[in-house]
Amino acid sequence: MIVGIDASNIHSGGGVTHLVELLRKAAPAEHGISKVIIWSGQSNLDRIENRGWLIKAHNPLLDKGLLYRTFWQRFKLTRLARNTGCDVLFVPGGSYAGDFHPIVSLSQNLLPFEPNEMKRFGWSWMTMKFLLLRYAQSRTFRHSDGLIFLTSYAHEAVMRMIKKTAGSIAIIPHGVENEFFTPPREQLPIDRYSFSKPYRIIYVSKIDMYKHQWKVAEAVSKLRSQGLPVVLDLTGPAYRPALKILMEDLARIDPVKEFVHYSGNVPHINLRDKLGEVDLFLFASSCENLPNILLEGMAAGLPIACSQLGPMPEILGDAGVYFDPESPDDISHALLELIKSPELRERLSKASFRLAHSYSWNRCAGETFDFIAHVYNVYKNDTAETRNVEV
Repeated sequence: MIVGIDASNIHSGGGVTHLVELLRKAAPAEHGISKVIIWSGQSNLDRIENRGWLIKAHNPLLDKGLLYRTFWQRFKLTRLARNTGCDVLFVPGGSYAGDFHPIVSLSQNLLPFEPNEMKRFGWSWMTMKFLLLRYAQSRTFRHSDGLIFLTSYAHEAVMRMIKKTAGSIAIIPHGVENEFFTPPREQLPIDRYSFSKPYRIIYVSKIDMYKHQWKVAEAVSKLRSQGLPVVLDLTGPAYRPALKILMEDLARIDPVKEFVHYSGNVPHINLRDKLGEVDLFLFASSCENLPNILLEGMAAGLPIACSQLGPMPEILGDAGVYFDPESPDDISHALLELIKSPELRERLSKASFRLAHSYSWNRCAGETFDFIAHVYNVYKNDTAETRNVEV
């Protein structure tokens, strides 16, 4: 069996991490797969390790913008997949406009399927982009011979919108890289910290409308007003309108940049060291499919304060303290609960660290290629039966 992978519209974030780790851990021969062909831009292909069974297929159009990549996928990919002998096509980007079958698609972006979250962007280009993605991905998912979701929450949210799909469904979560695993540290009482050596809270995520960084900053401000020596580190790239909101709020609550520090984007390779420098991990998003950074925070052995929305309770279970990400009061209450109790922090950090071990890239790769092989075999058998009936 030959598997083709269309990575033409995978270009950043968790999608790239998934692609790199999936192919690093894969053992295709165990699933009857002799060859994997991946089409992607050069930057992605450079990050993917070479394997004897892997063919990296580059096209200059895939290094260009969305219109070029869409054109390539619509008018070139199907013919390429057939000419190279592909038996099944895997579409981790979630959108495919051709007529190749069987295909296995993967749902990784939940924003197009959460109307209330889309409203945060108002009438903007981003809203139009999400609507176009909803149309393209809904069409792909409905016609897929196999469809993979990362969480049960995402499965339910998407199926409410698309109603049905033609093929099989699997829920296969992402994993977390081994280098992020750091055993939980000793949890000290808050009186061991001071304003010169503060208790550090980190929130790693893109500055965006549904990430609520300004609400988190206000919550930390409330703790500071109670005399607690806490600081907040914000790390991640930024959506410009959301960054404007954040900076306006920071100018009001922390004009001298005393306790809220925004460091911009940190390369993923440096993130483990960044997590090792802080005391508490916070995640305040209201819309996610499966956030890799939450898994990495769990693996880092940190106590976690987490949004109660989306799939976060499904992922973190009872190993964190939850809050309403739109309420600074609720966020500050959750942080205070953790900060004042080293015993609670110790118990939860150990629990989340244990739980992180269940999110394995080995497991993800094995289950993904097993599902792809299953979809191909079902399609092949159904096609053979249809031909026999016709005869």
